[in-house]
Amino acid sequence: MKIISCPGGKYLLGNGLLSSVGSIIANTLQPRKVLLVSDENVFTHYGQMVTESFENTDITIENLVFAPGEDSKSLTNLEIILNKLSDGNYSRSDVLAVLGGGVMGDLGGFAASCFKRGMKLVQIPTSLLAMVDSSVGGKTAVNLCNAKNQVGTFYQPSITLADSECLATLPQREYRCGCAEVIKYAVLFDGEFYDALLKTEISDQYEYVIEKCVGFKSDIVSRDEQDKGCRQLLNLGHTIGHAVEALSGYTIAHGEAVGIGMAAITEAAEAKGFCGRDCTEAVHAILNRYNLPCGCRFAAEDLYKAICKDKKISGGELSLIVPVQIGKCEIVKVAGSEIPSWLNTGDCK
Repeated sequence: MKIISCPGGKYLLGNGLLSSVGSIIANTLQPRKVLLVSDENVFTHYGQMVTESFENTDITIENLVFAPGEDSKSLTNLEIILNKLSDGNYSRSDVLAVLGGGVMGDLGGFAASCFKRGMKLVQIPTSLLAMVDSSVGGKTAVNLCNAKNQVGTFYQPSITLADSECLATLPQREYRCGCAEVIKYAVLFDGEFYDALLKTEISDQYEYVIEKCVGFKSDIVSRDEQDKGCRQLLNLGHTIGHAVEALSGYTIAHGEAVGIGMAAITEAAEAKGFCGRDCTEAVHAILNRYNLPCGCRFAAEDLYKAICKDKKISGGELSLIVPVQIGKCEIVKVAGSEIPSWLNTGDCK
């Protein structure tokens, strides 16, 4: 088992950790009660194993299971969790544990941050995307009817438990979505990491890839937890990506949308002279390597309307994350009136 230091707590990475969840939580956090939040798909695979891991502890564990998918990140489900915690007389020293991917991580994490102004949180990511990105860094949120992640907090988990064995049963689409976030870190920070991803399939080097990505994110979050400076770099591909998700009615998955967003912003960066054609070709090459989409089917005007609802717009400006070369990106402040000119490139016309 590898132990990685993260803001707020430890990230534990290894094979077979799910069967030890109960003992790890009992020995490190010592709660009376644990509420396990998951979705139907994940709980069917792993819920019994995690629940049974508490049998030889003094901890009472309860389960709360939601439908899978982005629609579960709602204020309605947030209220369900909070009422469950209140009705069950949970205390701040008890634990809300989240078993699943990014949707459950966001929803459960937000609930933990709100209940009695903050109870202990354990993230148990089961998807590649969650292991390398969403379970690290403390961003929690739910959606409103017109936009994604509009209500949320920064709240760090006490422990993150990542069992790489879970990835053996990951559906191909979810695998590709996780690959998009891995690629993001390579484009942002490390050309050699990019080369490693191009040469060797991510699924053949899971622990190396997860450790690298968690290290990248932990470092930048430790310097800017509140997302006011350098942490904004982690939004590479996400500004256009979130707009693509929303316009598709969330039929385009998050990782797929991030891939589209990375391709689109790199094409725009080339058109505006921030990077060369070699950078654009490299981004397309790595996305193609992992069967991720590069083309955007939505019109620039529609993307612009969706982006105007983005929480990253502040003071009439949007911070765009712009590739300069593989391994280096810049934060570019763009006035609201200039956003359309960044969208009228490549396929976004």
